[in-house]
Amino acid sequence: MNKPKVIFMGTPTFSVPVLEMLIENTEVVLVVTQPDKEVGRHHILSPSPVKEVALAHNIPVFQPEKIKNDYELILKTPCDLIVTCAYGQIVPEKVLEYPPLKAINVHASLLPKYRGGAPIHWCLINGDEKTGVTIMYMDKGMDTGDIISFQELTILPEDNTGTLFTKLSVLGANLLKETLPSIINKTNERLKQDESLATMAPIIKREDEHLSFLTNGQAIINKIRGLNPFPLANILVNQEEFKIVEANFIKKENTIPNKVMDIKKDGIGIGCQDGIIYLTKIKPFGKKIMTVKDYLNGINKEKIKNWEII
Repeated sequence: MNKPKVIFMGTPTFSVPVLEMLIENTEVVLVVTQPDKEVGRHHILSPSPVKEVALAHNIPVFQPEKIKNDYELILKTPCDLIVTCAYGQIVPEKVLEYPPLKAINVHASLLPKYRGGAPIHWCLINGDEKTGVTIMYMDKGMDTGDIISFQELTILPEDNTGTLFTKLSVLGANLLKETLPSIINKTNERLKQDESLATMAPIIKREDEHLSFLTNGQAIINKIRGLNPFPLANILVNQEEFKIVEANFIKKENTIPNKVMDIKKDGIGIGCQDGIIYLTKIKPFGKKIMTVKDYLNGINKEKIKNWEII
């Protein structure tokens, strides 16, 4: 077979390395991505990162509002394989079965763990020590298809969702490049997922973003890392939302959860179940992200001691 004809489906920056790899190694005949969306306070209509790459390479782009109702263009486009990566919509089974080599997905977890739309967030929030990427066949379920290949990645203490997005997107592109020849010549492995080990990673909801200092310090740090840089963890301070970007934890006895226990030049210490969480980078309501050191330079520190934290 010459270069296989591929239809690629993806949307965010995470998908870009996979698309770029496919452009170099296959013939990408169509890119399917989410419709342009309004971005920023001025609501500027902007294309997805995947669309920008496709247009730069003169690849046709298809942006159905709801692919479950609008997919005929895909079925009219001759191809050998469909590759998806963080597309953002459930793909109809008729589309998945269309190409001779079927449809595969690049998923940012070690399946069957963390099926769903936010696997990177949840592996950090849950305090996992490793994550990875799985190449899998797609079926009508949510990330339930047979596993073709996978690769693990150790989660470092300094990692957050942003750093893991970058690492796993590159890892996914490289793993797909290694796996693609066996898929094309139909010699790849095909492993059924163990349903007893399956866990879900649903899209982060607004209520998931709130921090509770009634739990242990490590769990709080994990959540802050898992929500950084988006959508960011938050607390309410005197009924105003504070987003927490970075913090560290010191284990200590006899602390009072939700109470300011200490104020340093570069940190505001809030009591939790087993110690103190020192906020080091925050986004106060209506302001930009700043270090706590800069925040303290412009505020009466005595008022901070009386913060009412929810």
